[in-house]
Amino acid sequence: MSRILVDPAELVWTALRAQGPGGQNVNKVSNAVQLRFDVAASSLPEAVKARLLARADQRLSREGVLVIKAQTERSLLRNQAEALARLQALVDAATQPPVPRRATRPTRASVRRRLDAKRQQGERKAARRGGAGD
Repeated sequence: MSRILVDPAELVWTALRAQGPGGQNVNKVSNAVQLRFDVAASSLPEAVKARLLARADQRLSREGVLVIKAQTERSLLRNQAEALARLQALVDAATQPPVPRRATRPTRASVRRRLDAKRQQGERKAARRGGAGD
């Protein structure tokens, strides 16, 4: 299977100030990076777009824009590389169709265990009520 690569022309980069400790540079240097990728307007195959948009991911906006923020590295270029790698991992995961679920039935022993546990719980609760026969 050939790997689908993200077109760099479809990416929007924004440099941000990173959060957390950073010494003297933390308030001066914009080392964090935000990557915005419009999934709907991209050149990805339709099936991959549909799987990416169907993900329940907080990084995906209502408009279908995927926003990835990278700030773990101290260098802007390394943060850009990390954000791009994360985006590529998401696209790679979306290229593989989900495995269809096969319906299965519970075993007879597991059904018996479940019903026995329910019966014991009912007996326990009946014992708490006392002998009044409520």
